[in-house]
Amino acid sequence: MAIFKCKMCGGDLNVNDGMSLCECEYCGTKQTIPNADNEKKVNLFNRANRLRFANEFDKAAGIFENIIAEFSEEAEAYWGLCLCKYGIEYVDDPTTAKKIPTCHRTSYESIFEDNNFDLALEYADSESLQMYRTEAKEIDRLQKSILEIAQNEEPFDIFICYKETDDAGQRTKDSVLAQDTYDALTSKGYKVFFSRITLEDKLGQEFEPYIFSALNSAKVMLAVGTKYEYFNAVWVKNEWKRFLDLMRNDRSKTLIPCYCDIDAYDMPPEFKNLQGQDMSKIGFIQDLLRGVGKILSSDSSVVKETIIQSSTNVSASPLLERAFMFLEDGNWQSADEYCEKVLDMEPKNAQAYLGKLMSELHVKDENSLVQIELNLNNYDNYKKAVKFANGEIKRKLDWLREQTTKKFNEDTYNSAIKKMSELQSNHLIYVYRIIDTYQQAIKLFEGIYDYKDVKSKIKECKNYIYQKGILKMQDGEFDDAIKLFKSIDCYKDTEQLLKECKHGNDVKIIFNSAKSFIKKYHPDMYHLKTALADFERLDKSENLREAFKTEKFIDICNRMIAIQNDIIPLEAEKEKLSMLQFKEKKEVHAKLDTLYNLIGNIQLEI
Repeated sequence: MAIFKCKMCGGDLNVNDGMSLCECEYCGTKQTIPNADNEKKVNLFNRANRLRFANEFDKAAGIFENIIAEFSEEAEAYWGLCLCKYGIEYVDDPTTAKKIPTCHRTSYESIFEDNNFDLALEYADSESLQMYRTEAKEIDRLQKSILEIAQNEEPFDIFICYKETDDAGQRTKDSVLAQDTYDALTSKGYKVFFSRITLEDKLGQEFEPYIFSALNSAKVMLAVGTKYEYFNAVWVKNEWKRFLDLMRNDRSKTLIPCYCDIDAYDMPPEFKNLQGQDMSKIGFIQDLLRGVGKILSSDSSVVKETIIQSSTNVSASPLLERAFMFLEDGNWQSADEYCEKVLDMEPKNAQAYLGKLMSELHVKDENSLVQIELNLNNYDNYKKAVKFANGEIKRKLDWLREQTTKKFNEDTYNSAIKKMSELQSNHLIYVYRIIDTYQQAIKLFEGIYDYKDVKSKIKECKNYIYQKGILKMQDGEFDDAIKLFKSIDCYKDTEQLLKECKHGNDVKIIFNSAKSFIKKYHPDMYHLKTALADFERLDKSENLREAFKTEKFIDICNRMIAIQNDIIPLEAEKEKLSMLQFKEKKEVHAKLDTLYNLIGNIQLEI
């Protein structure tokens, strides 16, 4: 009987072989469960669900990916990826006391369009399939209600991401610094999302719609932090990680790490290539305001006064033609203004939304859109163009999406393969360089997870790091091995190997002590047997056996013990011989010298 953790409350589920559905005796929720045919799989699922309970959705998703890498037809793992993608947490309904989903990672993409959901249905049995569809309907309803609220929110220029309270519930220094920055920015007329103030009138409501709306509309995020752990706090990381994901497909967005009291190199590795701001530096606010001003002034969302023709008998066609002429000339602002004039007359004009998209992306003609390495589905103007388009325009937009996605995937794939080649080359010597290159390759691959042979490439990268860790471990470089294994958390038997590495560091003292016993000038039987016992204890682990060369030292101990067994009776015989037995004593001394010389020769092998 396997024991899984309930996805809703975390209680123990007692599962028999062959079961695909189970009811939790603690919260009463009926739910799907994995196939309990493998102990390792059970442990991985329980660990992934523990991380998801803690809202560590990215880490949980990584473990679900590892499960899929080994058990590719496990429907529950694909469903777990869906729960992580949409940040689903199950909470108590105050009216019914039942567990209901709440969403912490809203997306414009419906769960019914998600590839992992399709795979979950494909590999599920009939009972589980129906359960997945029922839960997906509730998640989709939840998503739509969030999007409906978010659509009515005013757009923001800047989003300030920070940790509000510490472990004791007290306000953090980060919060104070963030509010000082908020005050400076709002005094310049910027619309700033700062949860302490922006959400203060939203008590008793779900915050997700407002956070989602702000993340999508803001062109700048300021990630404020005074400690490494504050940058990586669950909800803080949830916000900046989502913003980074949006940045992949929207070049107009910028994330600026703002740090204080820590080294820039102690910030999350995801910030490595971002230009940060030291908040303790004199003139920080002035530098920040100037930098933010440059970013937002170049953005097409800056409000400009336009003269709108209100005459109802004026055709939109000439205005639309002018707009596309402005695009050809690279006059993005005027093109956008004329498209707005068209939309004032015809709010559902798909061609005008296409013109606004081209202005936003600084593209002169429609064919040039194909060269853009972006996912057009992430752009509001494209989505509105598709929504209102029909006939030839709709076919053109669908073709554009297909081509840009294909180019984005191919370019990303080639960049990832290049990083993978760097990873597997011999010029990377230092562990931190190996891990950094590995993480860059994996991040690129994960962005196009279902493209070509990406899944096998990810597995190949992880296996390379795994083998590197084994080699480091066998060379006795346990600290380096630990870093490598941690970077591929839960891959194969890394949990066990991490324990062995930590144990390896602990037993170095034992090993060195045992080694010193057999290096003594005349090691006695007690010390030799003590050393042998220590070496045999280390020999139980295959990797520690290789790291400490225990097989060699066990052989040395056994040979020295055999010689010592010959020495002991000779030493006793020497003591019994009288002073007059010169010849006999000389013979005994000669034999002893020979035996001690043998021990000396063996010690030279150490």
